[in-house]
Amino acid sequence: MEKLPASTGWQWVKQGFALFRKQPGGMSMLFLGYMFCMLAVSIVPVLGQLLPVILVPVFSVAFVQGCLNIDQGKRVLPSLLISGFRKPAFPSLFGLGVLYILMAIVAIGASTLVDDGLLWKLVTGQLTEDAARAAIPDSRLGLGILLAIVLYVPAAMAFCFAAPLIYWRKTGLGKALFFSFFAVWRSLSAFIVFAATWFAISVVTSQLLAVIFGRTPLMMQLMMPLSMILTIIMHCSFYAAYRQIFGVPADESKTVSLDKN
Repeated sequence: MEKLPASTGWQWVKQGFALFRKQPGGMSMLFLGYMFCMLAVSIVPVLGQLLPVILVPVFSVAFVQGCLNIDQGKRVLPSLLISGFRKPAFPSLFGLGVLYILMAIVAIGASTLVDDGLLWKLVTGQLTEDAARAAIPDSRLGLGILLAIVLYVPAAMAFCFAAPLIYWRKTGLGKALFFSFFAVWRSLSAFIVFAATWFAISVVTSQLLAVIFGRTPLMMQLMMPLSMILTIIMHCSFYAAYRQIFGVPADESKTVSLDKN
């Protein structure tokens, strides 16, 4: 893993847009299928609030596999949604999702040390909208959010490439987290540019819609498909980053045929 210059982060964003332009319909259908699956999972009794988050790494494999299909000149089909459910990757991907929730709980829980539990109550829905508005001005919510972010950033670095490493490289959960963390760490400036670029794109697009259409229902209706498209392109950008750092994954179908020969 070589250290990459900061400008590489911008290149990943551009490559993400280029990948999406090749098969926008296929990637959009994949995302809609993902949203439908998340909706179905959310109605599961008791676990309906946790499963959609736990299964994020499992379903994220579908999007990077879709990008690999584009690289290989193949069609992106909704059937890719089941990619992460195949063995031997599924147990580790599921464990990654559980770890994701645990780290979020630790980070948000730690914020109670400085904001008297306000962030925790907001996230868990323990405060009504009126109560939250009354409590926020005199609270240290900003400090609580900052502490939660500082604690969660190292975990986010470890989670960044863990899912594709588990799926394509067949690495264990611990090794995937280790290699992902140090891949981000070695090219931290590139990832800062990457994150800053996507933040700027999100802010500019939302503000542009607000200027053109105002704070109207039409603006909100347009924001939904735009957010969907930007989310898909962000997944494509993450694939571009993985491809440069870890190399293009091997075509498994070709590998199998060569082994048979």
